[in-house]
Order: sequence, then structure tokens, then C-alpha cells
Amino acid sequence: MKLFIVVPVYNEEEIIENTIEILKLKLSELILSEQIDNSSRILLVDDGSADDSWGAISNAGVLDKKIQGIRFSRNEGHQNALMAGITYAYGQNADAVITIDADLQQDINAIDNFIIKFKTGADVVYGIRNSRKTDEIFKRFTANCFYKIMGILGTRVIKNHADYRLLSRKAMEALLEYRETQLFLRGIVASIGLVEEKVYFDVKDRSGGESKYTISKMVSLALNGITSFSIHPMHLFFT
Repeated sequence: MKLFIVVPVYNEEEIIENTIEILKLKLSELILSEQIDNSSRILLVDDGSADDSWGAISNAGVLDKKIQGIRFSRNEGHQNALMAGITYAYGQNADAVITIDADLQQDINAIDNFIIKFKTGADVVYGIRNSRKTDEIFKRFTANCFYKIMGILGTRVIKNHADYRLLSRKAMEALLEYRETQLFLRGIVASIGLVEEKVYFDVKDRSGGESKYTISKMVSLALNGITSFSIHPMHLFFT
């Protein structure tokens, strides 16, 4: 199994070197236990960082060929960074891709269970957080409102799932057939219609720095989800 671990990065110079080291150890562990092939890679997608994130990624790539990087000339957004990584992995004949955030608050030890689910036939494996108790009250409230609105509008979104997931090659191929310009991968992936499984994990604290996913970015993502997968907002506007 050739696996690519895709990591979107935006202004994470405070933690990126530590993140790379942790992921390298995990990749080596998976290779040594023969869960994945030696050709597997870690792919970091720099989403137009203004700090020295790319410098750290470049240095890591020079020292270890299993670390690869893609750099956007400007900030294109988290979803586009994910899509670029998935597209690249598909082009490198990956059997599966796992996407995970650079802060590693999503428990990397869940990756073992992702792989087990994949090898038993799943094309899409969702990472589901056990609870939202680590969130601030406002974020918890807005997240619950979002899931309720999407449900009312008839859009399938997996509750408490962000973008920590595994996609098989078949799922990547189906995803790449979409031509959306305002990406909302949580909705697109859930609409593919292939074999799905779930893996549950606990959210960890950031090892440093601050979250780059601001309230405005969360609102923008939610609006993309609502407008991309339902015509109800148009009905409301024109009636």
C-alpha cells in the first residue's frame, strides 16, 4: 500500500519542524510494521505562507526524500491546499491518501485504524472527534448550528468530522471528477457514494502557535457548504 499523508500548511513556522519529525516517526513505524510500502511519502502543501514555513519544509525535503512539498505563490485557502495535495498524490500513483492538519491536534495514532479500515474494503474513512469539549463555547455553538442547517437543507455532512480522512485511489479519482471552484470537501466526499467507515479520536492541544482557522474563514467555509450543496438559499432569496 503506497500512502501519501497530505498536510496543508499556512504560517506554521513555530510548529512545522516538530510536526514533520512526528510524522516522519509515524511513517517509519508504519513502514517497519509493513502496514504501508516504503514508497509512501509525507506531502506538505504550503498555502502561500508569509513566514518561513516553506524554508522548514524545503530543508526537511533535502534531508529526507520521504518529505515532499508543494508551494502556492499566494494564499489559496485550506480546501484548495488539500485538493492540490490529493491531486499530486493521485498523480504519484498513491493507493490511498490521508489528510491531516499541520497542528496535529487530530490524533495521528488513528492512522493505524484508517489503514485497517482501508484494507478491509473502505474507500473513504472519516476521522470523527469523540467530543467538542476542547472547543471554545462560541465555536461549539456555531458548529452545532452549522450541522443543523445543513441537515435542514438536505445536505449530507458527517457530524464532528473536519478534514481528517483517508481516501482510496478510487475515491480520489471520483473526487477529481468534480469541477467545483468554491470547494467544500466535507460535502463533496460525503456525496461520492463509495464504501465508508469511521474512526474515532480525541482532539489534542496545539503544541505551539495559534490556530490559523479564523472565525471569518470558518464562516466562509460554512457558506460555501450551504450554497454549493443546496438551492434552498436561492429559493429564500427570490421568494
